[in-house]
Amino acid sequence: MTDPMPPAAAHNSEARNRVILIVYTGAIFTSALLLFSVQPLFTKMVLPRLGGSPAVWSVAMVFFQSLLLGGYAYAHYISQFRNRIVPVAIHLALLIAAMLTLPLSIAGGWGTPPSSGYAFWLLGLFAVSIGLPFFALAANNPLLQAWFVRTGHPNGPDPYFLYASSNIGSFLALLSYPVLLEPTLTLRSQNIVWTGGYGLLILLIAGCGYLLLRSPKMDISASSDQSAAAVAPSWTLRARWVFLAAVPSGLLIAVTAHVSTDVAAAPLLWVLPLSLYLLTWVLVFQSRPLLPHKWMLAAQPVAIGVIAVLLAYAGTANLLLMLCGHLVSFFVIAMACHGELARTRPDARHLTGFYVALSFGGMVGGLFAGLVAPYSFSWIAEYPILLALAVLCRPNMIERVPAWTRWYWAFLAALAVALIAPSFSANNVFEWISINRMLIVGDVAAVAAFAALALRASRWKVFATVVLALTLIRLYPSDDGKVETVRSFFGVHKIQVTSNGQYHVLLHGTTIHGAEKMLNDDGTPISGRPEPITYYYKDGGIGQGIAAIRARKGEPLRVAVIGLGSGSLTCAAQPGETWRFFEIDQSMVDTARDPKYFTYVSKCAPDLQPVMGDARLTFANEPDGAYDLIVVDAYSSDAIPIHLATREAMAIYKSKLAPQGAVLMHVSNRHLELASVVVGIAGTNGMKSWTYSDDPERDADYIFATSVVISARQPDDVGSIASSQDWTLTEPRPHQRVWTDDYSNVLGAVWRRLREGDE
Repeated sequence: MTDPMPPAAAHNSEARNRVILIVYTGAIFTSALLLFSVQPLFTKMVLPRLGGSPAVWSVAMVFFQSLLLGGYAYAHYISQFRNRIVPVAIHLALLIAAMLTLPLSIAGGWGTPPSSGYAFWLLGLFAVSIGLPFFALAANNPLLQAWFVRTGHPNGPDPYFLYASSNIGSFLALLSYPVLLEPTLTLRSQNIVWTGGYGLLILLIAGCGYLLLRSPKMDISASSDQSAAAVAPSWTLRARWVFLAAVPSGLLIAVTAHVSTDVAAAPLLWVLPLSLYLLTWVLVFQSRPLLPHKWMLAAQPVAIGVIAVLLAYAGTANLLLMLCGHLVSFFVIAMACHGELARTRPDARHLTGFYVALSFGGMVGGLFAGLVAPYSFSWIAEYPILLALAVLCRPNMIERVPAWTRWYWAFLAALAVALIAPSFSANNVFEWISINRMLIVGDVAAVAAFAALALRASRWKVFATVVLALTLIRLYPSDDGKVETVRSFFGVHKIQVTSNGQYHVLLHGTTIHGAEKMLNDDGTPISGRPEPITYYYKDGGIGQGIAAIRARKGEPLRVAVIGLGSGSLTCAAQPGETWRFFEIDQSMVDTARDPKYFTYVSKCAPDLQPVMGDARLTFANEPDGAYDLIVVDAYSSDAIPIHLATREAMAIYKSKLAPQGAVLMHVSNRHLELASVVVGIAGTNGMKSWTYSDDPERDADYIFATSVVISARQPDDVGSIASSQDWTLTEPRPHQRVWTDDYSNVLGAVWRRLREGDE
């Protein structure tokens, strides 16, 4: 019979145990801090060279999750050595070799992406540029915990509390980057600080290794009860660990995609769900959990029901309540899943294998929601799919089976037929369910919660009931008018036909990108050349800018437009003019070309051949001095491509202008103040800027308030704009730092919008 306390602990003084705890906690915390800060740091370094495509961020996440699995597998392997010197020497050698590749930089020979295989090329770039230091960081958490067990510390038999320390480091890194590091330090300074932190980490890990080697030798199997340590986890249990880790990992990406598009496309919104995700790991691995696991299991079916009701709700009012509903419910679901992982964690002897299962599950969930789903579904279907799978994360319950519950499956089948059958016809029942879909979905979700809590029904019964509720959301339309969805790697776009069929509207979440009037007020089809509306009407800022440059030149224009949208600006061209469009998303080109959605392109530019790819890359290849006007229309959404609004980007635009050319940038945004950013980057390139913002009360008949900035070398270059009372010659703000490829401050733009409002 072995003592509950590891034998070696008897040889460790209280002071030595305190030192061991401090050094190991500090090393794990610092490692997590570096691990989570290198992700935004290096990805931001890559963006200006490779374009601001969302694919860069998605592929980066795949790379980081895959390498995290590799690091955990490496830690699991070298932890099997009985000789303690070998893993310490191997890992320190790896850390020092990785240190020699710092500071972080893009590897030579990887400057221009190929014409195809972009994602694989990006994975290669990440691998050769930061693969080694990231791999070494990824291995630290499980490896140091395994070492901690062997030091003989009294807490060695259950070292999982150190995982909470790791996630606290990750949590702080995540919050500090947009709030502290990005607004105050350039990328170069961030890189230097990060390299210094890496050097400090090597010293801390060397200290961990020293403390391990100075500890009395012990048999790791003696670190806990022999009967528990001797039995390895079954493959069934390992598979369940993978599943329990995969569902919340995928749900994290899915809920982020949903709230960032269908709730509010606010900047930095992705920080909130990721912060909550990390917080769940901190809470569940505490020795005394702040939120007991049984509470989270009881709240989980209610949280799933709340999300089902929110998905059925079609309104956009009370966005804060909707956002809180999704995020709080996600937190409860993740707590229930991660709590199950904490409850079923193995003996410390099998610690590293447990972490391999966790990282593999996280990678599987991320791959499904981040890469597979965007190519497989035309809408964010992964959200309800993962929501239903979360039910299966519940433990097996001993059912309370009153006599009537034996008919549960028959009752559910009858309910499903009664609710689904009307969706195949356009009758009064169909209309009634469509109108009352929120109430009906809520009732079915309530049945699922009742089955889980009151009846302690099997998870399969609850799963089937939740699937029915989520299916009804998809079967019965809720939007005002007919809606079709178009999804690509760059997001989900909706084409909405208003209830009277008069307007077709292009939306990205709650943000309108364009619209076209298809019917006259008397219901007859509009014939001839369509009139641009929304932000592009002729009397608005963009329309005035085009007209002023055309009048100043007195002959056909040569125009470049970055961003196609619904194709509205194709109808701003006049005969004899040359207009060239640059677009990153092929699905948007296909939508704009299809006359059943919009007719701007088919009627005004039927031979349109846009330049495909990220404009920062493709536009740089255009001949110098080629354009009289460059329209940068990448800012009508509330999520902006920062790399198109830097000093270096404006230098590219300026080089492509004819001697009297101008750059017109659309900066309308609900959450960020961008006009001063454009004025600043133009000023550093020796250009003058005029700003325009029309009456915000004109939002009627899809004529929207618009903010634009036009920049040129001299006042004469912008013609009548220079003397117009509607346009304001604006100087760069003296105390506002100019955005560059090395520095940007999104949080500052958010603060200016909050402070200045719509002024």
